[in-house]
Order: sequence, then C-alpha cells, then structure tokens
Amino acid sequence: MPHHRSAPSARLSLPRRAAFPAAAAAAACLTVWTATGFPSPSIGDSGAAPGADGLSRSASAALSSRASEPDQILKRRLAALPKPARASVSVAVIDLKDGREADYGVGAGKPGAGGTYDTASIVKVDILAALLLRAQDEHRALTTAEKSHATKMIKVSDNASATALWRAIGKGDGLDAANRRLGLTGTTAGSGALWGLTQSTAADQIALLSSVFGNGADSPLTAASRAYVRGLMGGIAADQDWGVSAAGTATGLKNGWLSRSATGLWDVNSIGRIEENGHSYLLAVLSRGSVSMKAGISLVEKAATTAVSASREWA
Repeated sequence: MPHHRSAPSARLSLPRRAAFPAAAAAAACLTVWTATGFPSPSIGDSGAAPGADGLSRSASAALSSRASEPDQILKRRLAALPKPARASVSVAVIDLKDGREADYGVGAGKPGAGGTYDTASIVKVDILAALLLRAQDEHRALTTAEKSHATKMIKVSDNASATALWRAIGKGDGLDAANRRLGLTGTTAGSGALWGLTQSTAADQIALLSSVFGNGADSPLTAASRAYVRGLMGGIAADQDWGVSAAGTATGLKNGWLSRSATGLWDVNSIGRIEENGHSYLLAVLSRGSVSMKAGISLVEKAATTAVSASREWA
C-alpha cells in the first residue's frame, strides 16, 4: 500500500496466539500511560451504535514479569513523549526480523488494570477473523454478501457492513468465542450491537495481527483465511492511511476513531504491519482522551514512530 499522507475523511470509523517458530520467539513491547479519573465509556456515540507471527501464551505471560534493557530504553523514550494531560496511550510492537521485545506498564494486558481501551473500528479485523473461523468450521467459503461486507468493512471502514457481520458471527458471544481460539485474553466484546465499544489491549491486538501475519504454525486461521485478511488490510482507502503507517511503509493497516459523547474526547487507534529499515514490525497503538481527532492521530503517530525508533537502540 503506498504511503499516502492525506487528511482523514469525515466518516466516523469505529472500529494471541503467536505464529512464530521458537528460534525467533515472538516479542512485544507494551506501553501504557493511564489517565487518572478517565470516565467510564458511555453509549450513544454515532460509530459505536448500530450502523456505525506474534505472542505465544508463554511470551504473553512474560510481558508483565520481565524488565530488560529494551524495556528501559522504551520506557525512557516514551516517557519523554509529550501528551495531553487527559490522554492515555498503549503501544505494543514486535520486530519480526529478530524477535526482539520490550514492555512498559505493569498489568497493562489485564482487564481493569488500566490497559483496556475502546477498540472503535480496529475491532473490524477481529470481526473478520471471527467470520472466517466460523466459515472454516462450516467447511465453506464466504458468501458473496459476506465478501462484499468484509471488503467495505476493512477497506473503507463501513459501519453498516460491520454491523451485518457482527450479527453473522453471533455478536459479542461469537467474538468472545473466536478470541479464545485466537488467544486474545484481555479483550471483551461490546454488548448488544455496540461492537465499537469492545474493550481490548495493545498486546491482544498484536496477538490478533500475529494470527494474520505470522507463519501460521500456531494460528487457528488457515493459510487462505490469513491471505484474505492480509489482502484487505493491504488495500485501505488512501484517506485512512495514517497511524502506525507513519513509522514505516504499511503492508497492512486498520484504523479507528470515535468521539465519546460523555466527554467530548476522542479514542484514536491504529494497528498494522510495517516495513522500516530492513525490519518488519507488527505494531498496535491504542489511545483515548485526546481533545480532537487530529490530536489523537498526532499522538498515535508519535507513539508509533517512537516505539520503532527505540527498537533500533536495542538491536
């Protein structure tokens, strides 16, 4: 996907299990700044309503138990990154070339520990993975209608298509069941039709990306399913090419943004696979509490570029 830096469109986009061999053990860095007193999610936002190779389990457990030199480098670099007083951001990254990892933020991958965020439209990748798992179980290909919805849901972040596929997978129960198979341990589906208010962590988003972009050794998705998701994520609309793509050349991307009605503050998220300086990265940046979408994008892009540049210090 060409690197295109244009302003995002007015459309409100809502949006673990590893697949790497042991010799290149999957790695992730997890960074969390917690916004003190950030209000609980509210309902009524226009996008959250209807219409609107990675970590193994053992590697995931290591995220909260190890402090290494890369951890300290990342902590130092991200601590120096300016951010608005009420904003919070979580970052996870894997360098696929050498399997290097770093983490920052104790408890960041556990629900209720300050590390969960509204997914907004990045959950659409998760919805698609759940749909493909269901089709695999039924020994069938996606229908013409499912393919049409999937294309619009991922490439242009169409909310009506996401709602249709949310229903097709069994809504929240279906997503939660799929996530247990995908190894997402810190993600909870949104209630009812509110798929955009699914709660997740940056580490879980890396796990999801690993199931798509990894070598498939530990992914419940078939090679054909993985290729299908990669193809759609590699063809995102040009006006949505921002976020983690600021840190390199994106070969897979999905963004999400959502204004919360209770606070007037913004959730802005970005996940994907990028190439930079001979390295391939899986990168997830989740944020909340920005005063505008523009400010949220700026925060996400700065955090993404900082995480990738920090990896060069520990290489």
